[in-house]
Amino acid sequence: MAFVLPVGALACPAAPDHSGALEALIAEIQVASDPATAQILSDKMWSYWTDAPDDTAQEMLDSGMSKRAAWDLLGAREDFDRLVAYCPDYAEGYNQRAFVNFLNQNFSGALPDLEKAIQLSPKHVGALSGRALTLIGLGQDAAAQDALAQALELNPWLPERDLVKSPANRHKSGQEL
Repeated sequence: MAFVLPVGALACPAAPDHSGALEALIAEIQVASDPATAQILSDKMWSYWTDAPDDTAQEMLDSGMSKRAAWDLLGAREDFDRLVAYCPDYAEGYNQRAFVNFLNQNFSGALPDLEKAIQLSPKHVGALSGRALTLIGLGQDAAAQDALAQALELNPWLPERDLVKSPANRHKSGQEL
């Protein structure tokens, strides 16, 4: 499937504004009583983050996510490159491209895309937790713990919560003792 846009094609429209709904879901997940309820709320968040600005962008996103799920990481990366080029203000394009880089253990390639996704969508829990995991991959433990704390502040049910190191187990540099 090719995503070639004609010269002079319209630019990507603004992504749908789901900020109010996402704020409500974040408030709900912070007081969720159990993991099953939290997962339902998390799934709803993802449905908003993956709601692309238009049909063209949605097709690129869906294609890239399908390829990534099938471990066609090169094909997925190409789709996400096109999505980012077409919709440079859509956070999920950067987040998904970062995930492909992360899966390829290209942590230094993932980090700038995660930072851009967070800049565009500051409460994108997926990008925030992805940044924490990427920083762990880069060996930047102190920064990873800070990023993880930021993500867990929004969603205390993240699976990555098990990666939190207690202050007693951290040296001032953030390294484990």
